[in-house]
Order: sequence, then structure tokens, then C-alpha cells
Amino acid sequence: MTERTGQAHEAGTIDRLMAGWVADVETPDACAAHLLCDRWPADAVAFRFVAEDMSAVDLTFGELADRSRRLATGLAARGVTRGDRVPVMMSKREELVITLLALWRLGAVHVPLFTAFAAGAARMRIEGAAARLVVAEPRQAEKLTDIPGIEIIRTGPEWDALADSAPLGEDVAVGGDGPIALLFTSGTTGRPKGVPVPLRAAAAFAVYLTCAVDLRPEDLFWNAADHGWAYGLYYGIVGTLVLGATSVQYRGAFSPATMVEVIRSQGITNLAGAPTMFRALAKAGEVTEDAPLRLRRVSTAGEPLPPSVLEWGRTALGTEIRDHYGQTELGMVICTLAHPELAAPPRPGSMGVPLPGIAAEIRDGQIAIDAASPLFWFPGYLGEPEKTAERFTPDGRWYLTGDTARQDDDGWFFFSSRDDDVILAAGYRIGPFDVESVLIDHPRVQEVAVVGLPDPEGVRGEEVVAFVVPAGAVADPDALAAELQAKVRDEYSKHAYPRRVHFVDRLPKTPSGKLQRFLLRQGAAG
Repeated sequence: MTERTGQAHEAGTIDRLMAGWVADVETPDACAAHLLCDRWPADAVAFRFVAEDMSAVDLTFGELADRSRRLATGLAARGVTRGDRVPVMMSKREELVITLLALWRLGAVHVPLFTAFAAGAARMRIEGAAARLVVAEPRQAEKLTDIPGIEIIRTGPEWDALADSAPLGEDVAVGGDGPIALLFTSGTTGRPKGVPVPLRAAAAFAVYLTCAVDLRPEDLFWNAADHGWAYGLYYGIVGTLVLGATSVQYRGAFSPATMVEVIRSQGITNLAGAPTMFRALAKAGEVTEDAPLRLRRVSTAGEPLPPSVLEWGRTALGTEIRDHYGQTELGMVICTLAHPELAAPPRPGSMGVPLPGIAAEIRDGQIAIDAASPLFWFPGYLGEPEKTAERFTPDGRWYLTGDTARQDDDGWFFFSSRDDDVILAAGYRIGPFDVESVLIDHPRVQEVAVVGLPDPEGVRGEEVVAFVVPAGAVADPDALAAELQAKVRDEYSKHAYPRRVHFVDRLPKTPSGKLQRFLLRQGAAG
């Protein structure tokens, strides 16, 4: 089954294509390198890398195949073998995708490390993956040098020498259940949990890009999300590869102006990104009804967009912004579908209906996914059977997302809230524990609680806010707040520092001592 994206648009083909993708990845001899690269025409473009000056370099499937085969030989000589978990800490560049394909040729597992992570956050994930080797850019490798027991391969001369090896003779087949990636998802308490992503998840990614994003062969697709997180990896790398589509990777920093320049200079027709991007673009005034972008499809996921931004999108972008819902453990599962066989106009406030191949319903107020669905792939958290069991109903039939919603009479889902405390800021899921564990180490912090509150500027969705019980009197609150913010930026991640720090006498708790973050949110809002 090697049909590319365009053949999904003949009448009545969705079920047939979905069955074909599932069959491709479910076989015991399924090979990631073949499914994601080698079966496509050598001259077809897999990735376009766009620099800040808008110059672009295309990487074809043939080039990707050859260069990844050579690097795979070099990595094998360094001891990488089937099942090894190899963290990769790189920006959007050719070496990144070549490294991933090389790992998959060896049956190894990619562990993405967000490049904004500080040393502590990266170390937690490297140790959680039990990794012994990391591939990183030199400036990222500087964060990792104090981690014991790991070997670092740096891009540049060292990486180039490995990539100059003879081509690998035979790829490793891992089968549908073989993991190709390990992501870590943040929760409200405890360390981040490892989510193995099996090869068979690629079928679900293909269905999402076909049915919800409506990706076609004539499209130039840009998923602006970062590949260090699920949406960017699943749908900017793996999903486009399984469809044989071209994925644009912009190497510069985000701003509304550069976003518009990339779209116009490259001729982007199909765009996906975090809600914060579209809120920022709407506020910046870079795109108006008088100078629209004329995109064919626009998709977003992460948190609901306000009606004002949705209305702006219809005229300024040339098409509706379609909202989608998912999790690291699931991929996208509830979507405002865009494929011609399935499309319906977006409904204000709704994230859509279940993706074909997914059954979902509301159980006890929260979104639940039927684990018997053909495209359900979550195998459980790495080494945490108790945490895994908490995600399912006692009979194991339903996966419980922890997100509350309602469903109308037509089956459309409307997001209500999270019944946990994960913060959705600028499209990122931030676990309060991750930030609190950094702040509590400060000698002038006695207790701390972190919550998400609405961004007063309406751009980031939520922002991280810290409530700190200080250890003693605070002579200069502004100075201490700045010190705490810098500590999170330096020791955890730039994307997760508290935008506001409040010093309080005590934190609200239950009689048993459990922190009541919802009271902090209510108090701040009220």
C-alpha cells in the first residue's frame, strides 16, 4: 500500500486507505525506514528547510535514504542497536531528520529533547530513557556534559564523519508494536511519564493528516510546531513521511512578521500550528482582509481559540481555522474534519468529531477514547503500570483523558476544562511539578504552587503563575521574583518560567495537606 496523499481524494476511499495504512504498519516485518522513506520516489521532496533570509534547501526522499543509510552504519559502529533509546537535541535542520531515519534503520528509538530545555529538564528525560548516547548540536551538548554515563555525538565534524560511512546493508524490521519514539508528557505531580510511540501509530498520523488537515500532493505543508513535542514530531515529521508529502521546516525564531514572510515567500498552502501563533498573528495586524494569505487549509490544536480569532481567520487567512484535540498518548483524536468526503463547517467552540478509526464518548463528564478503536495505539507509560492503569476504566476498555467536555446531539465535542492542573501556555503542556521542583530548591522559598491563569494579553492562552511562600521576610519582591524567573529559565526551560510571581503567607490545602490549586486560580480570577 504505497499510495501518496493525492489518491485519498477519490470518492469513497477513506475507509480503504485507512485499512491499507493499518495493514502496512501491523505486519511483524514492518520496517520504519521503508514505510517512512524508501518506498517513495527518490526525486520527491521530503523536507524543505527555510532559513531566516527565506532561502530554502530541499531534501529529497532519495537523499534522505542515502544519507541516513550511511549515518546508520556510523551509529551502529558506535554501538547503537535495536531498542536503544537515543535522545536527539537539535533545531530544525537536515541533520535532525537524517539522524531520525538512521536510528529507525537500526530499530532504535528516538527521544526528542526540546532545545529550550535547560540541563535539568534534559537530564531528567535522558535518565528516564536509560539512554547511553545522545546526538546534539554543540551548543545543546554544553547542557549535557555533566550527565554521567552518556556519550555525546555532536553535529559538525564528528557527525559528518559518521555520515560518511558506507551505506547500511539491511534495515531492522521492528513490526507494528516496535517503538520508534519515546516522548515524555508532563503531569501535575511526579516526574514526566514516558510515552512509547509504536510504529503502528504512523497509520493514525496518516489518517489525521488526510482527514483533518486535508493534506494533498499539490500542497506545500508547514507545521510550525516544534518537533521536540508531540504535535511537531507526529505531524511535521512522521506523518508527512508516511504519506510521502513535503514538510516545511523553518529554522528561525517565530514572530508574526516572519510567519507571514515564510508563507508568502515559500507559497505555503496548508498550515498547522499552535493557537498562540494565530492569536499573535491576529493581534499584530500583519495580515488583514485587504492583504490576506489565501491559505487552502489551516489547522490548530492545543487549546480553544476565541471566536474573534476564528472570525479573523476566515478573511485574513482565506479559510477557516479548524480546531483539533489530542494528547501525547493519543495523537489527534477529535477534529473538525476537512477532507472533502467528511468536511463540515467549524462550529464555534467545538473541536469537532472523532477522527475516522477512533470511537469517543463522554464518560462521567470527561472525554474517553475506546481502546478497541482501530487507530488507538497507546501502549502504556514506560515502566509505570500503576500510572497506566489510572488512565483506563477498570475493565481496560476506555482510556480516560482527564479533560472534561460536552457532546451535542450531532456528536460534536465542546471542550470544558481539564480536571488536572496541566498548564496550556503558547501551545505547550507544562506540568506544575516541573516548575515547582526548580523553585522549591531556592533557599528563600519555603513552599510554592504553580498554576495556569489566562494571559492578560490574550496571546499565550494561559501563562505560568507562581504562588510562593517565602522563607522569611522579602525586602525586595521584584528582585526575588526576577531571580526565581531566571532560575526556571536556566534550570528547566525558557518556555515554562512564571510570568508572574505572587508572594503569599500560605497555600490553600485540604485537611489532609493536599494542595488546592483550583482555589489559587479562583482567587486570582476573582
